[in-house]
Amino acid sequence: MTTTTASATMTALTQHAYGGTEVLRLDRVPTPTPTAAQVLVRVLAVSPDSGTIHLMKGDPFAVRLALGLRRPRQAVIGLAYAGIIEQVGATVQGLAVGDRVAGTAWGAFAELVVADPSKLARIPDSVSMTDAATLPVSASTALQAVRDAARVAPGQEVLVIGAGGGVGSFMTQLAVAAGARVTGLASAAKAEFVRSLGAERVIDYRAVSDPRAWGRFDVVIDAADGRALHVLRRALTERGTLAIVGADNAGGPLLRGSDRQLRALLVNPWVRHRLVPVMQRENGDDLAELLAMLADGTLRAAIDEVVPLDRATDTIDRLARQQTRGKSVIELAREPISR
Repeated sequence: MTTTTASATMTALTQHAYGGTEVLRLDRVPTPTPTAAQVLVRVLAVSPDSGTIHLMKGDPFAVRLALGLRRPRQAVIGLAYAGIIEQVGATVQGLAVGDRVAGTAWGAFAELVVADPSKLARIPDSVSMTDAATLPVSASTALQAVRDAARVAPGQEVLVIGAGGGVGSFMTQLAVAAGARVTGLASAAKAEFVRSLGAERVIDYRAVSDPRAWGRFDVVIDAADGRALHVLRRALTERGTLAIVGADNAGGPLLRGSDRQLRALLVNPWVRHRLVPVMQRENGDDLAELLAMLADGTLRAAIDEVVPLDRATDTIDRLARQQTRGKSVIELAREPISR
């Protein structure tokens, strides 16, 4: 194993019960040890997402079946990170100590995280750790929604529901990059922000609540609305596509947003529209593609705020209340100036 020296303990953001941000605290925890097939990464920046909120709350209840009924078995929270490799397992190829990487790994909101090489990608020199940390969950979900599920094509009329959020801000940019004419559905407070991402039109979802008044779209991608599928289909053209990413206010306590995704699979064979769920798949190839888009300017990380680790609960609370425009980043350490 190629390695640098790591201390026996590290600082991490942990939770020992389900609930709001009051269950989060900074702790000293044992430093994880990578296997021969893993790497150990010194984390410099992380970015919370809606999944962070769901796991913190244990909501929907189905997540508790996998993570722990009364409290989470994994105390350290977080998934998306950017950092520098400190140890490389004996069987890992193509990576080295000192490589700048971004990726996904359980327990990422800590000074060190153990990572699977297949779920990370090298960060181009021109891309900052702060920007890279926004990509692994939110932008990867957006890419898979726009490219794979919705199959957005040049000239299409596309509606992005939740265009001002973490996933929505990337979906808007990616749909524009694919050559579509994009309309964003967002709050009035986020209208200018959504336009800055390339949307030609922004609809205030509070002022215009009836989908029949939004217009007709070849593609509707929903990351926030939560309304029934038959209601959202009113905004589609005759053979349009409805892609369901998720919504915090959808479904019951057991499944939440996953309820509509399952319904989309069941209903799709029986309707003229194409209804598809979006289930994010963590992989390094998509992340490498997104990092390249950041490097060449096709994509930008729309960051609302950058805070230190001791203010992480504040920014997670803002995200839970849907007050964040785009992405927020928690910075654990500054990157060395020379690289």
